Amino acid sequence: MTTAVRQTVPLSVLDLAVVPSGSTSRQALQDCVALARNIEALGYTRFWVAEHHGMVGVASSAPAVLIGAVAAATSRIRVGSGGVMLPNHAPMVVAEQFGMLEALHPGRIDLGIGRAPGTDQQTARALRRTADLSAEDFPQDLLQLRAFFAGTEPGLTAIPAQGNTPGLYLLGSSGFSAQLAGMLGLPFAFAHHFSGENTLPALALYRSSFRPSSTLTEPYAMVCASVLMADTTEQARRLALSGALSFVRLRTGRPGVFPSVAEAEAYPWTPQERAWAEDRIDSQVVGDPASAVRQLDRLLTDTRADEVMVTTMTHDPAARLRSFQLLAELAGSDHDAAGPTLALRRPALIA
Repeated sequence: MTTAVRQTVPLSVLDLAVVPSGSTSRQALQDCVALARNIEALGYTRFWVAEHHGMVGVASSAPAVLIGAVAAATSRIRVGSGGVMLPNHAPMVVAEQFGMLEALHPGRIDLGIGRAPGTDQQTARALRRTADLSAEDFPQDLLQLRAFFAGTEPGLTAIPAQGNTPGLYLLGSSGFSAQLAGMLGLPFAFAHHFSGENTLPALALYRSSFRPSSTLTEPYAMVCASVLMADTTEQARRLALSGALSFVRLRTGRPGVFPSVAEAEAYPWTPQERAWAEDRIDSQVVGDPASAVRQLDRLLTDTRADEVMVTTMTHDPAARLRSFQLLAELAGSDHDAAGPTLALRRPALIA
C-alpha cells in the first residue's frame, strides 16, 4: 500500500543576460547582476548564468567573469554556470578560474559543465585555438578537470583549484550526458527548456546508470524549465510572444537582439512561423499563478526532479522579476540562519 506525501523541491534560476532591443550588452549585464540580488532576496537556492558566443542577443559569453560579479554582489545564494561548455576551453583554465571563484566565495560556487560547444565551428576554433574540437573528447576532458581539483593530474598543478573544489554538475539535453553523470555519480541538470521530448528518457537513463560516489550516494536530478508568469494568463502569453519571435528568428538563421512585445505583435508572421511560435509557448510554463502551478505540478510528478531551475525570457526586466516574484509566492518558504529558502512541493509515494 502506498501513501501520498509531499516533498519539497528547491527552486533556482538560470539567466542568459539577454540583450533587449533598444538596450546594450553593458545594460544587460548590469540587469543580470541586479536580478541576482533580487533572486537572492526572494530566497532562491542558486543563480546560474549561461555561456553563448557570437549572439548579439545574449551578453553572457564569459560565465566565470559574470559569476564573479554576481557572487560579489550577493552574500548567500549559490552562483554558478549553466554551463561552461567544456569543448570550448582547456580543462586547466576552467579549473583555475573556478578554483579561484571558490577560494574567493567559499561554499557558494557551482560549476555546471556542458558537452556541446554551443556555437559554430569557426567561433569554437577561435575560442580553443585548435582544429580538434570533437565532443567525443568530453569524457576525458571532464576526468582531467576533476583531477586538477583533486590534485591528481600527473606533472601538473592547478592553483588555486587544488583544495578549492566548486559544486560540480553535469548538464545535458540527451542520453549521453545523462549516462555519464550517472556512471560518475554526479548531479545531473537536464535542459528541459529546449529538449522537452528527451527529458523523461534521459532522467530514466541517469537514474538507472547511477553509481554512488564520493560526491553523491543517490541520484540528484535537476530540471531546467522555461517559466513565464503574470497576473493573468492573457498577459503572460502576450509577454511570451517576444521569446517566441526570438526563437523563430534563431531557427530561420536570423538571430538578433531580444524583441519587444510591440515588435512581436507587429511582426508579419507566416502561418509556419505562427505555428512554431504557438508550439514554443505551449511547451513552456506560461500563465497566471493558478495555471502555472498546475503545469509545474505536472512537471514535478512526471520527472520526479530533485530541484527545479527556471529560466524566464522577457524584454522587460520588470516583467521578468515579476514572474520570479509570483513563483516565489507559490512556493513554500522555509527559514534558516541564512534566510528564507524557496521550495516547490511535489507528490511522492512511500510504501
